[in-house]
Amino acid sequence: MKTNILIIGAGFAGVWSALSAARLLDRAKRDDLSISVLAPQPELRIRPRFYEADVHGMKAPLGELFDAVGVQFIEGHAQGIDAQGRSVSFTGANGQPQQIAYDRLILAAGSQVARPAVPGLGEHTFDVDQMESAMHLEQHLASLAALPASPARNTVVVCGGGFTGIETATEMPARLRAVLGDATVRVLVVDRGAKVGAALGAGITPSIVAACEQAGVEWLAGTSVVAVDAGGVTLDNGEYIASKTVIWTVGVQASPLTAHVAGERDPFGRLKVDDHLKVVGQAHIYATGDTAWAAVDDVGNHALMTCQHAIPMGRHCGNNAMADLLGEQPVIYRQPKYVTCLDLGDWGAAFSEGWERELKLQGQEGKALKRNINGVWIYPPVADRAVALAAADPAIAIAIAIV
Repeated sequence: MKTNILIIGAGFAGVWSALSAARLLDRAKRDDLSISVLAPQPELRIRPRFYEADVHGMKAPLGELFDAVGVQFIEGHAQGIDAQGRSVSFTGANGQPQQIAYDRLILAAGSQVARPAVPGLGEHTFDVDQMESAMHLEQHLASLAALPASPARNTVVVCGGGFTGIETATEMPARLRAVLGDATVRVLVVDRGAKVGAALGAGITPSIVAACEQAGVEWLAGTSVVAVDAGGVTLDNGEYIASKTVIWTVGVQASPLTAHVAGERDPFGRLKVDDHLKVVGQAHIYATGDTAWAAVDDVGNHALMTCQHAIPMGRHCGNNAMADLLGEQPVIYRQPKYVTCLDLGDWGAAFSEGWERELKLQGQEGKALKRNINGVWIYPPVADRAVALAAADPAIAIAIAIV
């Protein structure tokens, strides 16, 4: 049996880990090692776009790409990790429990929206966290046209004023108009921050304010939702807002699979990794993407739970796991350049650089860049072996990072 690298997850970090591991194996000209990816479906789902309409098409098939580079795909849902026995239990495509051994494990299982104990949150809110939930929201929005006009039908409440909340809210007026026509619609952002865009810093706040004013998006700053029911939300100040559409975007947590691996964690549940993305305290397990608490520079900044960091982390992680098996030197993961490109609906987008988010582009100039990011740059390479392996080199410099 071949020595095996097993990658859990086919998101950005998992796909690029697989390609990078295949690249190093190709260079070594060895046929005694293998690379496997375990995930529910052989497709990269373009999660950063799930706030948009027509979400069902926001995916890229991986079967031909993996075949081209010699990566085996295993369809299934990972259930548990036995770090001592070096095996992963999973539910296969046939619904039966199965197990697979590994020599090196790359945990790239991603993250999920955080769901605190807010009464009614589970039953009465939507989210854009996964393709299925984003499609559920889309179907719900379409169904609003069949309801009689009312403030509740015409009102969308977005809980959370971070990146996902802002992009969802500023896109929502156009999505509602497409369904409800000339009806008077209302979109509100409920956020605990003291002012509009508080979580994103002063550099891009004016762009957020301008975009929200143009779209008619209201902010209820300095407040939070304490309960949700079938008719709307209750705020911490006692106010009740009638709404048939409440969208939850408040925070994310690393995959529950991280709990199966002993190690230090950050508040998001991510496993602390060393400079080579190996889980601290583990000899055979690496973590990457949203499961990894990784330093991006030497001044205290850490990777965020975005594809901006997941793609380069994947390139480094797959390389290093394969280097470990080949007896080669690993590469240090560092990504000091940080940018953001925040979509702001019809108004445009805001592009910033640095951890202080210094504004560089806004409006339609920013929108053109965002369209390239969302529509081209974050998609995987074509199913050509030479092209795909070349694209997985961890030494590739990121000219413009992506969010």
